[in-house]
Amino acid sequence: MMVLRILGRVSSINVRKVLWICDEIGIEYVREDWGLGYSSTAQPAFLALNPNGLIPVVESEDGVLWESNTICRYLASKYGREDLLPLSPWPRALVERWMDWQATDLNGAWRGAFLGLVRKDAAYAEPALIAASTRDWNSKMEILEKQLSSGVPFVAGEEFTAADIVIGLSVNRWLKTPIERPRLPDVTAYFARLQERPAFRRGGYDKLP
Repeated sequence: MMVLRILGRVSSINVRKVLWICDEIGIEYVREDWGLGYSSTAQPAFLALNPNGLIPVVESEDGVLWESNTICRYLASKYGREDLLPLSPWPRALVERWMDWQATDLNGAWRGAFLGLVRKDAAYAEPALIAASTRDWNSKMEILEKQLSSGVPFVAGEEFTAADIVIGLSVNRWLKTPIERPRLPDVTAYFARLQERPAFRRGGYDKLP
C-alpha cells in the first residue's frame, strides 16, 4: 500500500485537520511543506495536483484529492472508522452538517478578523472590516454554544467524530485570535475535552495556526 503523501505546511488549519484525523486513525504518512514561505503552490507541479493552488493536497493509492473536509471524510471511510464518520445516513448527515457549517459559515465569518489581526494582511487592515468580522465570528460561535448547551459533549452528539476535528481547530483559532469574545462556557468546556485526546496533544493543536 502506498504511504499517504500530504502536501501542506503544518501551520495551516486545513492541513492540521488532515494530520489530526490521520493520527486518530493511525495512518502512516509523509508530509511536505508547501505554501506561505515554503514551496510555492503556484508552481505548475502543484497546480497539476490542485488547480486552485491551495493546501492541503493528498496523494494516495487511489489518486489525488484536495479540499480538507473531503479528505477527512475520505480517510475515515477508507479506513472503516465509522466512529468518526458513520455509515448510517442520518448519523452521518449530523456529522457532515457541522463539517459543512465549519467550511462555509464559520470560515467566512473569521476571515477579516483573523487575516487582519493575526496574518497582518494589508487587505484586511481596515478597523471597520475587522469589527464586522469579529461580530459575525462571535455570532457563529454562539450557535456552537447553543448546540453544546443542549447536553451533548461533542458537536454531533455523544461521540467524538470528524466534525469535532474541523470544529475543534476552529474553536482554537477563535480562542487565540486577539478579539473581544463573549463568555461561552460550553464551548470552553468542549475545547478542554478535545485537548485531552492523545492525538490532539501530539499535534500541539492548541497553538495558533
